[in-house]
Amino acid sequence: MYVTRERLEQFEVDILAPYSLLSRASRGRQHHDPEPKYRTAFQRDRDRIVHSAAFRRLEYKTQVFVNDEGDYYRTRLTHTLEVSQIGRTLARALAVNEDLVEVICLAHDLGHPPFGHAGEGVLNDLTQSCGGFNHNHQSYRVVTQLERRYPDWPGLNLTYETLEGIAKHETEYDLSQIAGYEPERRGSIEAQIANVSDELAYNAHDLDDGLQAGLISLEALNTLEIWRMVCERAGWHGETLDEITRHLLIRELIGVQVDDVLNTTMKRLETLKPQSPDDVQRHNQQLVSHSEEMKIRNRALKDFLYQNMYFHFRVIRMAKRAEQFIAQIFESYIKEPRQLPHEYQAQLQDKALHRVVADYIAAMTDRGALLEYRRLFDPLTRP
Repeated sequence: MYVTRERLEQFEVDILAPYSLLSRASRGRQHHDPEPKYRTAFQRDRDRIVHSAAFRRLEYKTQVFVNDEGDYYRTRLTHTLEVSQIGRTLARALAVNEDLVEVICLAHDLGHPPFGHAGEGVLNDLTQSCGGFNHNHQSYRVVTQLERRYPDWPGLNLTYETLEGIAKHETEYDLSQIAGYEPERRGSIEAQIANVSDELAYNAHDLDDGLQAGLISLEALNTLEIWRMVCERAGWHGETLDEITRHLLIRELIGVQVDDVLNTTMKRLETLKPQSPDDVQRHNQQLVSHSEEMKIRNRALKDFLYQNMYFHFRVIRMAKRAEQFIAQIFESYIKEPRQLPHEYQAQLQDKALHRVVADYIAAMTDRGALLEYRRLFDPLTRP
């Protein structure tokens, strides 16, 4: 005997808060696709993301450090899994739909090109004639158009709620402009959790990678209030920062922020007393949020990471090298589109050349882009 989808759906009704999205109340999928007997609609969405080609490629796409810099540093895949873990923790504590939070977290970076934000920036510059390039937009296009796994439709045919959560994924630096999901409404509480989890994860784990790489000094870090708070909470007073201690402090950094999000969100929920998902989405502010004091501390941490890590000469060198690779690959295909694989050449019948080339490059991993560069420009590499 197994637990049926109907029983799983009833579990959600029994244990989740009234403002959470229920899988049995989903607005469905664009294409008719009967639901399975033993998974909810959102669980099925999660599985479709995990089995997608775009998800597998995240293993070899840059977070901050290019893949060949070392085995320790985070990739887009490990970042995505860390976001998902934090999102599930928050969802479980707030009694909202953990499966929906998980799938939004797992999908949020599917559209990232190789070499992280350096790759995104150069693709955006090169595609201004057809609307530019934004990894949030691209993530949405990946799951609705670019993944081809089914004979009767493009994309993954995900539920409306999952697609809306991906479309409304916004951070301070990546503002989604995807239309069609009632732009005057906020994301669901599950989508809001995914947004906060993403920011929380990359701040903490980029700091971890920066410390591991030796880009950040403890003397400089001690100027940050949030770092001093974490050290005090961990009972560490500036002795040698060995690997075990570094892990401890990064865990404490995540823990203090998770606590802050939960406390702030609960206060807002107690004030609003939402009785439906609609109450959340029509409210005039985000319900899932840091406190004002923690926002100030996080702002200082972001500024610190920009000055001391993202603009460190080693990272800038990696970024400039990546920009050169991508720009030259892009221009080569624009000059002679017949170098594209046949399936991409076929798309030129109804898509702009610059968009097709950008889609092809964005799907590459870091090492795939480097190999493509050698195929195009190294006479000793076989095409």
